[in-house]
Amino acid sequence: MSEQVHNRLAVIRAERSVSRKQLAEAVGAHYQTIGHIERGQYNPSLDLALRIAEYFELPVEVLFALRPFRPLSHELYGVERTHGNHGRDDHEHGSADRGAR
Repeated sequence: MSEQVHNRLAVIRAERSVSRKQLAEAVGAHYQTIGHIERGQYNPSLDLALRIAEYFELPVEVLFALRPFRPLSHELYGVERTHGNHGRDDHEHGSADRGAR
């Protein structure tokens, strides 16, 4: 039984302005294979995962994982936004805001 391999491939591709076709040609795969990987419909072989990581000059674990990735904003800033506070704590509001509550 094979577990789904989660990935950030589409995010990294978009960030670097790389098309599926460009990536596929660089790593020796078909562009549809890249799409299937991005949508979680196909798990890349270890060889392909390593070639993709090498292409982007990133550790393979930045691109692929066995567990779902946390949102990038949480990983970058250590904050999970909740509806209502927009990621701010009470101490970030001015004293006038506290008095009005």
